[in-house]
Amino acid sequence: MARRRGGVTAFQRAGDGCDLRIDWDGDRAGLWRLDAEGPAVKRLCAVLLLLVGLPQFALAHVGSKDVFQQVTAGPYKLFVTVRMPNVIPGVANVEVRSTGAALSALKITPLPITGEASKHPPTPDVMKVSTVDPAFYTGGIWMMSSGSWQVRFDISGAAGDFTASVPVPAVAVATLQMQRNLGIPLALLGVFLVISMAGVFGAAVREARLPAGEPVTPKLRRRGWVATAFGVVLMGLMVWGGAKWWNVEAASYAEDIYHPPVATAELTGDQLDLKVETFVADKRFRDPATATLLPDHGHLIHLYAIREPDMDAAYHMHPVLVAPGDFRMNLPAMPAGEYKLYGDVVHANGFPETLVTELVVPPTMPGGPLGTEDASAHPLPLGSGPDGGLLGNSYKLPDGYTMVWDKPATLTATTAYSFRFELLGPDGAAVPAKDMLPYLGMAGHAAFVKTDGTVFAHTHPDGSAAMPAVMLVNGMDGGMEMPAGPLTNVVEFPYGFPKPGQYRIFIQMKHGAESDKGNEKGNGASVVETGVFDAVVQ
Repeated sequence: MARRRGGVTAFQRAGDGCDLRIDWDGDRAGLWRLDAEGPAVKRLCAVLLLLVGLPQFALAHVGSKDVFQQVTAGPYKLFVTVRMPNVIPGVANVEVRSTGAALSALKITPLPITGEASKHPPTPDVMKVSTVDPAFYTGGIWMMSSGSWQVRFDISGAAGDFTASVPVPAVAVATLQMQRNLGIPLALLGVFLVISMAGVFGAAVREARLPAGEPVTPKLRRRGWVATAFGVVLMGLMVWGGAKWWNVEAASYAEDIYHPPVATAELTGDQLDLKVETFVADKRFRDPATATLLPDHGHLIHLYAIREPDMDAAYHMHPVLVAPGDFRMNLPAMPAGEYKLYGDVVHANGFPETLVTELVVPPTMPGGPLGTEDASAHPLPLGSGPDGGLLGNSYKLPDGYTMVWDKPATLTATTAYSFRFELLGPDGAAVPAKDMLPYLGMAGHAAFVKTDGTVFAHTHPDGSAAMPAVMLVNGMDGGMEMPAGPLTNVVEFPYGFPKPGQYRIFIQMKHGAESDKGNEKGNGASVVETGVFDAVVQ
């Protein structure tokens, strides 16, 4: 839960009393390009704003551009939030809460994950420690170009020096339109300057050589009017030229705005082919040679299919790449209807992308059994839950188990949380589920989906960064090792909702016999449970 404390927002992990304070002192500002819309005079005057810091706004997994990550480096434990800029170049704001061994210094460095530039890091920036909470640090770093980047942390303390990195995708996702209440005064100022400069032309011709005290002759007056008209034409041409230049700059910048690859879903019987037009159109983001994808928990793609508009059927599946740009699988038996598809992939340079398309499942589709590593859920439709139309904090699972969300009392957008979920035994017994198993190499998986489809984030207990990219920036063991000892029935996911609205959350955990190949329908001793919860974010 977030609350103010003298300019510091407190981050509280649900279920314990541990405050993680996020220092909001100081405005986040960056340099922004303006849009190419509006009158020519406004465009020209708007160039002045490139010298002024304008506030960031939330945008952009899908629509969720900020990165929330748990980092463990030796005895040090960091909760990292990287708030990515909307434009590139731009400033990324980094917030760190230390919960492990005490730190004496914390430095951050931005650098590309791959390429020649990754071998020549810039001078690290020292993070600023909060005067209110000595375990909370803030800092800002410049992302100078689009692509797959990392934020490297140099950690110092009594327990020794360690280094860890968090991968972040740096992309321009929008242009910032000039505010009307700023554009109108600037346009009027521009008109005043044009008229004034034309008047200077006229006065210079009419009176510059006139002796003091002598009246202006009709001939000089006519010349002055001609010069004034010339000044208006000249200034108009300059404004027109400035507008043309600005349009070229705006068009050039628009080419740098990130566009996800186009994907289409083709259904033949129960065979799904998810086809991608190209992965190699922009080498800043994707592997330019062969469009190589990195396995993520043993799969090249994690595909979520969610039935619209009620979100009353959801599937987590794993098609196989059978040809370049063609992911194929035989679908399980699914209720008929329209589905929104979200497919997560990670490129060889660590850049993650989410493919988005739609699929219509006809009533006649045969369908087969659900894959052994796939999962599904069939919650009540949106607006039909027992808690004022919402699903409650306790979700009864098909096999009698119960998943419980330790839900904060208030959820606010852009606030970092550590969401805690617990799996309880069958038949209503409030006892922890036993024989917990990793599901796809993690203690759990989560998907945070806004009900209007504008936000989708597939996350893990380590955070929202793509796991293959985490491995890439930290070495083969970077952040991928499971905790020592048996898993507990509790899993936590660091995340922050990017904007207000209603969300539906899908949580997957697994328990049973480790050698079994069963699925969430109980076919065998191991079961993949999928709990579903609703959240209203302010």
